[in-house]
Amino acid sequence: MTHQRRLNNGIRIVMEEMPTYRSVSIGVWVRVGSMYENRANNGMAHVIEHMLFKGTSRRTAADIANEMTAIGGNMDAFTCKDCTCYYAKTLDIYAEQALDILGDMLCNSLFDEKELKKELGVILEEIDMYEDSPEDLVHEHLQMAVWENHPLGYLISGEKAIVSGFTREKIQEFFNQFYVGENIVISVAGHFDEEEMVNWISRYFDSIPQGQRSDSGIAPAFRPVIWKKEKDIEQNHISLAFDCCTLLSDERYVLTVANNLLGGNMNSRLFMKIRDELGLTYAIYSYGSSYEQAGLFQIYAAMQPSQTEQVMEAVFSEISRVICEGITERELDIAIQQIQAELILGYESSYNRMSGLGKSLLIRDRAIPLEEDLLRIRQVSSEDVRQFLEKYLQRDRCGIAIVGDTRLY
Repeated sequence: MTHQRRLNNGIRIVMEEMPTYRSVSIGVWVRVGSMYENRANNGMAHVIEHMLFKGTSRRTAADIANEMTAIGGNMDAFTCKDCTCYYAKTLDIYAEQALDILGDMLCNSLFDEKELKKELGVILEEIDMYEDSPEDLVHEHLQMAVWENHPLGYLISGEKAIVSGFTREKIQEFFNQFYVGENIVISVAGHFDEEEMVNWISRYFDSIPQGQRSDSGIAPAFRPVIWKKEKDIEQNHISLAFDCCTLLSDERYVLTVANNLLGGNMNSRLFMKIRDELGLTYAIYSYGSSYEQAGLFQIYAAMQPSQTEQVMEAVFSEISRVICEGITERELDIAIQQIQAELILGYESSYNRMSGLGKSLLIRDRAIPLEEDLLRIRQVSSEDVRQFLEKYLQRDRCGIAIVGDTRLY
């Protein structure tokens, strides 16, 4: 059972006790990411995520790393389009120390100019690393193309020309705007005492100002465009994107089942047809990218350049076949059983529970219990899946990205 509290500064706390565990996972979820940026500061949320590990008024960067290692814990962070998360997993007896470190990072970071200069160099190298990954390129740049000039299409890491010009003053201004109580959820899962945990969180995070909740803004317009990047590599990498449901829509449960059936695993339609039967590609899969304002259904594949057109036609042919013929009840049962198994097994991890509860409360304003998700998945019918694919996966409303030898397409 989950419990929720709210501090005086607006920070929301969601907790789930797991009495048989000896560990505890803690996540500080902030409602900020690239979708809350503009052209001039794109990449700043990601830079701040890095800088919070670079020293506070109480700890150096080495102190942060050493103290967390000393208690046998794992501490890290990540930035998405719609949120940033700082998390720690450690033994229950060290939960307060982990909270002390996390609270210090969020309340007392220095954003030292020398450290900033060094870390910007690291981040620029990270951006170059993504440029060297064709799989990342087709995913990120297709979103940029179909959501042109909208923050939801921005690169999370930002572009080098912009990021290299960030100053301490601009970073501090951005931090002060978004790192406020109304924008923060702290989620905890594992072995702990509820009242003790609330008292610790209040102690280490009470200096954060209340502020205002971030506005997600207007939804982007979807553009079915073709984006190409010529690159001297052995394979072509393609990504197809279709306008789809949002993270808040009840259709997300149908999306989960439809994705599993179409390209979400090794027994999916696309994998079995295009990889196993036709032998046209080694890697092919589908996935959903859903946010508050908009969503995409995407399909990725890598193949020999000469087979690009054939793979594309096979993908659209299989989509049309599912729409026209539907799926069998056996296919549906297997998909639902697999999804339920993944959800249940995932919830045996304190980190996964912390993550699911934290992001759900941050984005949806409610912590959705596992039982509700399982029930909604079981309620999806074969006709729901067919109608979903017919509604969203139309060829004339598809965005396409290709990296590699683009001369043949």
